[in-house]
Amino acid sequence: MLLLRHRGRMTAAAIAVELEVSERTVLRDVEALSGAGIPVYAERGRHGGFALLPGFSTDLTGLTPGEAVALLTSGSAVTSGALGLGPEFSSAMRKIVAAMPEQARTQATGAAGRVLVRHGGLLRDPQHPEEYPALGAVQQAVFEGTRLLIRYRAGGGPRGATPVEATERTVEPVGLVQASGRWYLLAIRDGEDRTYRVSRIEAATPLPEPARRPDGVDLEELWLRRREDFRARHPGLRVRLRLPVDRRPALSAMAVETVRDDGRTCEVEAAFGDLWHAESVLWPLLPGIEVLDPPELRAALRTRAHTTAATLT
Repeated sequence: MLLLRHRGRMTAAAIAVELEVSERTVLRDVEALSGAGIPVYAERGRHGGFALLPGFSTDLTGLTPGEAVALLTSGSAVTSGALGLGPEFSSAMRKIVAAMPEQARTQATGAAGRVLVRHGGLLRDPQHPEEYPALGAVQQAVFEGTRLLIRYRAGGGPRGATPVEATERTVEPVGLVQASGRWYLLAIRDGEDRTYRVSRIEAATPLPEPARRPDGVDLEELWLRRREDFRARHPGLRVRLRLPVDRRPALSAMAVETVRDDGRTCEVEAAFGDLWHAESVLWPLLPGIEVLDPPELRAALRTRAHTTAATLT
């Protein structure tokens, strides 16, 4: 169908060459299309071939609304822009959407406006893998525009602190953001903006009531504003590290600045959210790197090492 729609009349031989099948397969497939109600017809003669009735239109992409959402939200990622293909990508997405049936198009574009995929999370470091037991239910509520009951476990604070018990709350979903490999739910609760790490949502139940979502939400602008607000409240911790040059790739996903590089070893400065954040990220990289500063981070890592060693004796 895509070939006939794009090129017009084509012979069985030409279709066979294009699709790398036999002419017999082409004839059988044309018959199957006709049996399925697709108005493909054959013209005899020197310039004959197979063609679609003029004016025929269908969902030539074959995309489900969910597949269309996946493509549309990928436009939020930096890949196409980094390759210099931003305008071409947008044009291709418009053509795909235009080829979809109206009902599916409305559903896909409405859902796509509620999902954002991009680099740059709340914190400036490589993210460890997380599990999302409630992501499906959260996504359903976001796409369908309903309120959401969640059981959420807030951040646990410094290492060694008593784990925070999960509590239930009802929120108005605004959108889902995947940033640096982590999923975040942007929502409104009691009239206040809230951002939830989806990995901390232990359970979620979409409710039958419609969510009170503001009109005209620009999800990307909203995410950037919330991220900057978060970072302003958490100015971070600067850490100086020394490591062999060949270990430098281990820090490639972190926001680092090289201070010194003699060809064998290098010193860098890295930014973290706080002391606990720096400790949890750098611990797996030891002993391949040396923490030079600040002293409180060196002490925290030394204590963790002694505690770990004691449990193994």
